[in-house]
Amino acid sequence: QIHLVNSEGGLVQTGGSLRLSCTASGDTFSDYAMAWFRQTPGKEREFVAAVSWGGGSTYYSDSAKDRFTVSRDNANNTTTLQMNHLKPEDTAVYYCAADRVHSASYSAHTYQYWGQGTQVTVSS
Repeated sequence: QIHLVNSEGGLVQTGGSLRLSCTASGDTFSDYAMAWFRQTPGKEREFVAAVSWGGGSTYYSDSAKDRFTVSRDNANNTTTLQMNHLKPEDTAVYYCAADRVHSASYSAHTYQYWGQGTQVTVSS
């Protein structure tokens, strides 16, 4: 079992940047693919980005591609989402997630463990 803790999000202006991190404890972090999802009220959780067990493969949603970068540091049990050129439509609660079964997945249903979520607000 793995426990995930999201760092604080924040309020940023359009075009700004924000870095989210997620720290894991418990099980062996490198056994888990890691991902970021986001959710707005009344909508399902939306895939943002994922990184494979060793960090060699990364995956992005169309909205995140070219603006966001996902990475992981297995030595320090952390995964990071660097978000640049933020837009108001990026406003959401962001969650990190861990999956021990798959290399990386776009589906929220495949992830077994979740962080508590953190609010990101982008003002126009």
